[in-house]
Amino acid sequence: MASPAHSHSHGDDRHHAPAGGHGHGDDHPLVGHLVPMSTLIGTAVVLLALTFFTVAARWLDVGEFNIVIALAIATVKATLVGLYFMHLRWDRPFNVLTFVGSVAFVGLFMGFALIDVHAYELERDTGNPIGVVTVLEQTAPAAPIATR
Repeated sequence: MASPAHSHSHGDDRHHAPAGGHGHGDDHPLVGHLVPMSTLIGTAVVLLALTFFTVAARWLDVGEFNIVIALAIATVKATLVGLYFMHLRWDRPFNVLTFVGSVAFVGLFMGFALIDVHAYELERDTGNPIGVVTVLEQTAPAAPIATR
């Protein structure tokens, strides 16, 4: 049986099985955190709306800012999933800090990767090869292509 100094309890034993209740003598929680169904449904509706905005943003032409819009929506969606479906909102602060730190580092690394994107602009090929343009004009005249 675990001593009080090594117990996983945080001073509140209401949600824990009694020692020996299942034959192993361990102190395990009966349930994690129960989230109201209305919260889960509300979060799912917001995620579906953000998915709609992601698809709608594809048709919005704001140049290179499209990637910023798409990544911002994806970040909000990932945060909602982490907070509500993975229960980080009710978890220990260290786990929330780990999640926020991970998202921040991904943003930092992407930022470093995008810092010199214009340095290679002269080496990039613009447009499509002639054969591709011909096929696209014949099979999909409304397709957005780089050059006509």
